[in-house]
Amino acid sequence: MAEKTLEYAQFVKLVLATLESANIPYMVGGAVAAWAWGEPRATRDLDVVVQIPFEAVNRLSKELKARDMLVPADIIMDFLLDDRSDRPINAIHIYSGYKADIYLLRVGDTLREEAFRRRKLVDLGPALGEVYLHSPEDLILYKLWYYGLSQQTKHLRDISAIVKTMQDKLDYDYIQHWSVKKGTNTLWNEILESVDTKKNE
Repeated sequence: MAEKTLEYAQFVKLVLATLESANIPYMVGGAVAAWAWGEPRATRDLDVVVQIPFEAVNRLSKELKARDMLVPADIIMDFLLDDRSDRPINAIHIYSGYKADIYLLRVGDTLREEAFRRRKLVDLGPALGEVYLHSPEDLILYKLWYYGLSQQTKHLRDISAIVKTMQDKLDYDYIQHWSVKKGTNTLWNEILESVDTKKNE
């Protein structure tokens, strides 16, 4: 259906409008946040952290369906009740194929709770407007972790771009503190050394 074709920015706005209509606080990460703090790269997915109260489950499911993303309420509830994993809810737009990976903010996940408190409202320009994003420091921390899980080099490229772009604006003590707690400090220090070396070449 040609009338349902979306550009990626339109898809992002569609997802965020869904969350706002369902009155669900959110925080965008992944490539979209990396655009703000580092440099652009192509993607078809949207990573977003949400805080879903139980009473909002049906409302969220209905708002998603109204925008051609079919996620039944019982599926959302299953994810809310399963606190053993960090798997995202997949909301796929049925006409464009774009996908939102919806991660849940869970009580006791101290890093994600802290990241949510530190989220930034950033104007991403006419295409997207103001969007709540991971702070650059928290985005780095999650990309360090995800690289350890997946070995996908896109995370290393994003981290390096953020460090080069933000430079002294980053809270390096905060990153060091959490990277030690999460066991990613060796990788973090290697990236810092690599960026410094390239700067001096």
